[in-house]
Amino acid sequence: MPVKSYLAHPEEGQKEDLIKALSKIDHCDIIPAKNKDLLIVVTDTDNKTDDEKVKASIEAIESLKLLAMVSGFNTPKNK
Repeated sequence: MPVKSYLAHPEEGQKEDLIKALSKIDHCDIIPAKNKDLLIVVTDTDNKTDDEKVKASIEAIESLKLLAMVSGFNTPKNK
């Protein structure tokens, strides 16, 4: 189960638009910074394929200026 955290920088003046777009993506939690034009995004998916789809969906958002991964963790499923 991949869990990743990102810093999402919105285009200037588009923080609210980015929050709205990110909130529509499954497996994605958003924490807006209170004093900066920045969002913390945490994704939690079931497998690598879903993880790649979520990341691609985030990167396709027009109000997103920059997405930087801060941390990634994968817990393998027991067989």
